[in-house]
Amino acid sequence: QGIEFDYCCVHAAQELRAMGYEAIMVNSNPETVSTDFDISDKLYFEPLTVEHILNIARLEKPIGAIVQFGGQTPLKLAKALEAGGLKILGTSVESIDLAENRERCDALVRELRPMGLQLPPAAIARTREEAIERAKSLGFPVLVRPSYVLGGKAMKIVRSMEYLERYIDEAIRVSDDQPVLIDRFLDHAIEVDVDAICDGVRTLVGGVMEHIEEAGVHSGDSACSLPAPLLSRVMQDKIRTITRELAKRLQVRGLMNVQFAVQGETLYLLEVNPRASRTVPFVAKAVGHPLARIATRVMLGRALKEQGFEKDFDLGLDTFNVKAPVFPFHKFPGVDVLLGPEMKSTGEVMGRAHTFAEAYAKALLAAGTRLPRTGRVFISVRDEDKPAILPMARHLTEIGFEVHSTGGTAEFLMKNDVRVQRINKVSEGSPHCVDAIREGRFAFVINTTADENAVVDSFTIRRAALERRMPYSTVIASARAMLHSIRELTNHPESTWSGEVFPL
Repeated sequence: QGIEFDYCCVHAAQELRAMGYEAIMVNSNPETVSTDFDISDKLYFEPLTVEHILNIARLEKPIGAIVQFGGQTPLKLAKALEAGGLKILGTSVESIDLAENRERCDALVRELRPMGLQLPPAAIARTREEAIERAKSLGFPVLVRPSYVLGGKAMKIVRSMEYLERYIDEAIRVSDDQPVLIDRFLDHAIEVDVDAICDGVRTLVGGVMEHIEEAGVHSGDSACSLPAPLLSRVMQDKIRTITRELAKRLQVRGLMNVQFAVQGETLYLLEVNPRASRTVPFVAKAVGHPLARIATRVMLGRALKEQGFEKDFDLGLDTFNVKAPVFPFHKFPGVDVLLGPEMKSTGEVMGRAHTFAEAYAKALLAAGTRLPRTGRVFISVRDEDKPAILPMARHLTEIGFEVHSTGGTAEFLMKNDVRVQRINKVSEGSPHCVDAIREGRFAFVINTTADENAVVDSFTIRRAALERRMPYSTVIASARAMLHSIRELTNHPESTWSGEVFPL
């Protein structure tokens, strides 16, 4: 289990015991709190397999099993456990399958189109040949992901047929007997996470979280803010309405997580999971309500109204709460720090303040990143990010930073009247950009890449920044947020984030 799911399991066991039930924990991970001797009444240190769980159930004769708090693995077991005679508490197996089965869920979502919900153009494939044919019909880039996996395992953004042909066999292997999901990738979209609790009658939204990084970075690796700093009130209201409708149609009893993408004024559904998500502990801290405990009571038959909850938990927040991931990259010399659909973080931290800028800066500081106030900035970005980097580079020079860039980026900035010093790529010989980073000559690194070859070529840039422990960003959106925090905390610490910090 990840620590976020461990948190949910601990709260559930403690709440069950407080309600007078005997709580039985099944978990084979010795590093978790839920396996501590005083958390549950009984602990079975067994693998999470159908055979082991049913053997325990035959011995203990429980009133039922809760499968919402252990990530994706318990959901995959739910149907077989119910077939073996074990009652699943909360959301039914039928509803779990409706949400997890791509074809059934797509049919449900199509019914919600009049409400303004869309699906990214998508297809499913069970063979290599089908995957190649369907990706070609959708057009690149595509997001390829196996079914029923956690942490974005083997999930990739594929930008060319050549790369798809190299990668697709791995995706099919990870999916086992489930289809591979292929979505048209939504470039430059804002990703949104929503955690909610439904008791079958009422659905309350725990939080609407806006990701800092754009869609394409796994939600566990993306920083996010609650409340959402850029989403309009109209869009947030639409998201809340559709979340309630999804919970109603899926007949959720307990927690539900929905991931959306906002591209312009269009709202897309990425996925819906009838279980606790990784963001539950963060949302609970932000809103001051123990969501896992509340959901546990719901699964045991106590309605939300009976518990005294009648309005969304995140309404009326007077602070910004920012979650930032913590990565283990320093311990793995050969690992690339570039973020993508497969999760790499191993923890998270939280910053809270009355402005987004300050909350984001606090979260970064807690994660080990101290934002600079002056110095040199190295910028090397792919062609499609050059228009977005222009106002940021211009502003960096205005507040006293020196901008250094390699060939293409330097040429673009010079043409647009930005003061920039050109520095060699590694392939152009020393002294080059990686030498300068290793020597500590930069205070901040912004590096984005395009295709798979560029990712390999720029690996040493990102790795050198990591080893010098200097702030770096591999995504334009996070670079924009970092620069906003630098500016706001230096000049206007009392102001809020308008979203129009760097208009093009």
